[in-house]
Amino acid sequence: MQVRDIMSRDVACCTKDTSLTDVARMMQQCDCGEIPVCESNTSKKLVGVLTDRDIVLRTLADGKDPFQMAAGDIMSAPVVTVSPDASAEEAARMMQQHQIRRVPVADQSGMCVGMVAQADLARSTSTEQAGQVVKQVSQPREMAGAAR
Repeated sequence: MQVRDIMSRDVACCTKDTSLTDVARMMQQCDCGEIPVCESNTSKKLVGVLTDRDIVLRTLADGKDPFQMAAGDIMSAPVVTVSPDASAEEAARMMQQHQIRRVPVADQSGMCVGMVAQADLARSTSTEQAGQVVKQVSQPREMAGAAR
């Protein structure tokens, strides 16, 4: 099974200039925990990603005012991506290796064409494979390398 068969399509994206308030609203409306950050409103070329956890840890926990910040101020970059032609197992390995719960799907030109989450893998791969992804991604950072 390929990533294109299990990914979510029509993913909501933002730009570096999108306010964190607007990003949080997008997450709420789309019921998601990660928003890809794209080059512009007309281009879906990936330049970063922003999670709900990033918003909390990189603003509030650091004593910064999230109402005065934009996606580009706290996004994670470079972006770990997977190809729509990759296998679901390859996506699972990538998520384990990088300890990420979601991975943007990018075409050959770097354009965001979808998103794969742990839930997508749970629905499409073996119970053992899905369980291994959850286990590895959930490891504390210092233990993750030892578990490989």
